[in-house]
Amino acid sequence: MTGTMTSERAPEGLDTEAVVIRVRGLTSGFGDINVLENLDLDAYRGEILGVVGASGTGKTVLLRTVLGLIPKRAGTIEIFNVDRAKADLAQREAIDRRLGVLFQQGALFSSLNVLQNVQVPMREHLRLPQSLMDELALLKIELVGLSADAAIKFPSELSGGMIKRAGLARALALDPDILFLDEPTSGLDPISAAEFDDLIRTLSDTLGLTVFMVTHDLDSLHTICDRIAVLADKHVLIEGAFSDMLEFEHPWVRAYFRGTRARGING
Repeated sequence: MTGTMTSERAPEGLDTEAVVIRVRGLTSGFGDINVLENLDLDAYRGEILGVVGASGTGKTVLLRTVLGLIPKRAGTIEIFNVDRAKADLAQREAIDRRLGVLFQQGALFSSLNVLQNVQVPMREHLRLPQSLMDELALLKIELVGLSADAAIKFPSELSGGMIKRAGLARALALDPDILFLDEPTSGLDPISAAEFDDLIRTLSDTLGLTVFMVTHDLDSLHTICDRIAVLADKHVLIEGAFSDMLEFEHPWVRAYFRGTRARGING
């Protein structure tokens, strides 16, 4: 099997008409270097999309460009059918309220406890009494599997897995429609990583979340992703189900999905 699979081929059960992120002809980079060129990608409502690629292929650049944290150089990015580049401030703010982001290592504010960290998006976008924010933040903390006791702890008092969950609680603070995850299981032991994967799958199914996940974790790609997009040569090389990756004849894709580390997954 050779060639590039297009985003028109969605897994069975996904509504191909319900595109919540549409990227066309995207070019992005730094200085004189384009990290991404002429990249196309769709994300469908309710799916978990895993974005994978070798180091330096632009996975995080793609995520941050879609979020508007890195300016694009060419192409279009539509979220909920709105072109961010043409949207006014009110439209962009409305979109941002529907997005949740978990950055690498949690990115918690070290001077705030967990409860206060989860409340940061609420303070930015909502006008609520403190008592209601406390109640909502505690609900999010418990939703991600942390005990109420964790609410008063500071990031320095948390384990790596607890930091990830606290960051996830903050990402869910405004009840987003799309959840962006940047290497969510990085640094976790295999058991904690598997538990985090299960949590993401459960949240996606329960809350109807679309998940855009940058990852290098083969177990995550195999276990919870509905669809996978592989970045190489500055664009999406192939996208499809995990089984499609096993059939694709490209050196990196073959080494990654059919190499020594993948043998336990592939049986």
